[in-house]
Amino acid sequence: MKKNYLRRAAALVAAGALALSLAACGSSAEETTAAADTEAAAEADTAETEAEASEDEGGSRLDAILDAGVITMATSPDFAPYEFEDISSGTTEYAGSDVELGRYIAEQLGVELQIEAMDFNACQGAVSMGAVDMAISGFAYTEERAENCGISDGYITSTVVEQGIIVLKDTADGLKTAEDFTGKTIAVQNASLQQQLRAAQLPDSTEEVVTNLNDAIMMLATGKVDGVASDLTVAQQYCDNYPDLAISEYRFEYETEGQRVLVPKGEDELLEAINEIIAEVNESGIYAQWMEESIELATSLGLEVNG
Repeated sequence: MKKNYLRRAAALVAAGALALSLAACGSSAEETTAAADTEAAAEADTAETEAEASEDEGGSRLDAILDAGVITMATSPDFAPYEFEDISSGTTEYAGSDVELGRYIAEQLGVELQIEAMDFNACQGAVSMGAVDMAISGFAYTEERAENCGISDGYITSTVVEQGIIVLKDTADGLKTAEDFTGKTIAVQNASLQQQLRAAQLPDSTEEVVTNLNDAIMMLATGKVDGVASDLTVAQQYCDNYPDLAISEYRFEYETEGQRVLVPKGEDELLEAINEIIAEVNESGIYAQWMEESIELATSLGLEVNG
């Protein structure tokens, strides 16, 4: 995980050892030939050059994170139980199962986590531009994301992650099939998996793009849209808080391979390190515990919306 960092350190230690060796040789010049001096000096120069080259090439993101002692994470805290704001203490704190994953990654790397909150669509942009070290915000794998970012292995959020549509309870009986959504307006979060699913599977519906699901639910409640496409774990949270909402019987066809962590493109060492940590998380099943605790917290906070 830290191979470039350790290699760079080893090169610097080697250079220091050679320098000390040369100083010792200077006290017994009569026993040291000019050729040996030249060879030792060359070896010292080589060690220093290798250290500098390693630092340049080790300008890897992982090395920089380890050196700084901080990893930055973009997230859109409007998607409970995955990521949301907890202001119960009087200050804004970030909570959710994805936030816990971010903290766990930082802990395993031995660094601090710095959270950068932003709109969902901005998270991916921040990663692709290298403005943050990683983004965790309920990302599914898509080809477009794979072209612009490094994408981790999937982390398991639950046994089944279904994708569907939130509707008003009094319209639910008439919105059960794909045909029922013909001519209907469905709100989708910009750059989300649900946006792609609606376009592919409900092409006869109309798309209303929003920056966050809070806005989408408000539009649904005021009759500006007929439905809101959502992960059904999140959808259930909305319905629990708002008795006028319901989940349509319609389901998008989708098989999850887990959610993904995004990192800047080409940062293979960082991606490898994160994948190792994700493998530990999946094996231990700890994400399910984070999810359970996050659902409990979000419910106790009585959040206006949980998306």
